[in-house]
Amino acid sequence: MRPGGKARASAAARTGLVTAVAAAVVGTAAIAPPAAADPAEQAGRPTRCAGLDGREIPASAITLPTRGGDVTAASVVTEDVSGQSVRYCRLDAALHPIDRSAPDIRMRLAVPVDWNRKAMMFGGGGYNGTVPDVTANVAFGPADEPSPLARGYATYASDSGHQADPAAHPVPSLDGSFAMNDEALRNFATGDALKKTHDAALYLIRRTGRAKPKHTYFAGGSTGGREALAVAQRWPKAFDGVISAYPAWNNLAEVLYLGHATRLLAQPGAFPGPEKQGLLYDSVIASCDGRDGLEDGIVSNVSACDFDPQELRCPGGEDTGAACLSDRQIDAVRAISSEWSWPYGIASGEQGYPGFPFLSGADMRTPLLGFGSTAPADPMPLTSGYGMQYWDQWVKHFLTRDPGRGALSVDPARPGRWRERISHLSTLQDVNDADLRPFQRAGGKLLLIHGAADELVSHRATNDYYERVVEAVGPKRTERFLRYYVVPGANHANVGDPAFAASWDSVTALERWVEDRRPPADPVAADAGGDRSRPLCEYPLWPRYRSGDPSSADSFVCTR
Repeated sequence: MRPGGKARASAAARTGLVTAVAAAVVGTAAIAPPAAADPAEQAGRPTRCAGLDGREIPASAITLPTRGGDVTAASVVTEDVSGQSVRYCRLDAALHPIDRSAPDIRMRLAVPVDWNRKAMMFGGGGYNGTVPDVTANVAFGPADEPSPLARGYATYASDSGHQADPAAHPVPSLDGSFAMNDEALRNFATGDALKKTHDAALYLIRRTGRAKPKHTYFAGGSTGGREALAVAQRWPKAFDGVISAYPAWNNLAEVLYLGHATRLLAQPGAFPGPEKQGLLYDSVIASCDGRDGLEDGIVSNVSACDFDPQELRCPGGEDTGAACLSDRQIDAVRAISSEWSWPYGIASGEQGYPGFPFLSGADMRTPLLGFGSTAPADPMPLTSGYGMQYWDQWVKHFLTRDPGRGALSVDPARPGRWRERISHLSTLQDVNDADLRPFQRAGGKLLLIHGAADELVSHRATNDYYERVVEAVGPKRTERFLRYYVVPGANHANVGDPAFAASWDSVTALERWVEDRRPPADPVAADAGGDRSRPLCEYPLWPRYRSGDPSSADSFVCTR
């Protein structure tokens, strides 16, 4: 049993199916199976809901260019949501692109009968391609608290303007084939689909006979976290409050880093298999766990963790088995865990990516999010890491637009004729405007949260973004609208068996800040996988054990 009382998973469970892992990566789950139609609706009782089936959404209702849209399905349903029966109007709609060869934006809106006059938009994950489940909770949301729909929110989301194609990739969130079309690419990369969906949702809410929402919110993790920052940057008056979890904001920068890591791990003898990944993870925990005052399986004082993988070197530097790392494996692990910069400029201004700490990608409990269970290759195995498959799809469909192109054929450090294309894509994919003063002046509030053991999006990158905001906006003004928390032990979307499965009622915290002008005060995160709690410390603080019950947040103090 590891600290916290949970047994380490079996090897089969650790490896698992890539589809199961990738489904959790998206933060908010894909759309749920249809609920049963309400009997009163089936009996023909007139409502403003069913009458919207086939309703046109005029292009004039959407501030960005479209050919309008239409409602493709409308019904009143009653469904169990967060353990309670919720009756709501469910509308599915399609928004039509200017380019008739581009795919529609498909969206879903749920308006509860007992509406609280608030609306919540959900972001997606990975390359999107499916409509998130509008009945679900927010990223890192507590399982024992009602989801936004169960609270009375009108909730909505879209597939960001394309539909995943199983022929391109069996994992929906890893299908990048849509990027062959410029309008579909822009809908996804810049966030254009977000505003189009938002405008259409507000139009349809009014058509159900309801008034304009008093408050609108946005929540997302991973790609959805990037989308959360995109709406705050591009449309500062559209949302009153935003929850951004583990955001992949510098998407192009991370893609180049993922290409760098892919090529490193593809070198002969460089890939550490799952057993070696477990060895590395366990060694890091053994070395760094107690530096926060408590040995509990969680490394809270991350900056003090200076474990050197050289300590695991095989005799002579050759690969002699699972109990050590070869020189090639040590070199690869060090490089992946370090900052990497490319030797040329790109239009977004990004220059590098900070890499991952040893306590993330080396965690064998979720190998498909980190290194993967097999080395990258051409063609890319489904058992390679999620990030390596993400790079593979990007090379094929974003960069070269050649589906037959192998991921290892492009060197992100020396891209040759692809350099200009990379620079152009950076203007679409890097959502890196740190001047959030327009959002702050509009009264917006932003909650930013990231796990320190994230295997797929480095918390170091989010540290960087937060520091840029402070520099651009100023410390005092930043304090008025932004809180950033790093959660020790939390990984990407609580996938697998993280050391600390972060759970925090961010929705209530955001409501109080926006609606009652009460900023978060001494927030606490629970471990959804156990009975522990920890204080949520504002970056750059971290929770240090003081004394008392090690499972209680009261026993910790936020410190530098």
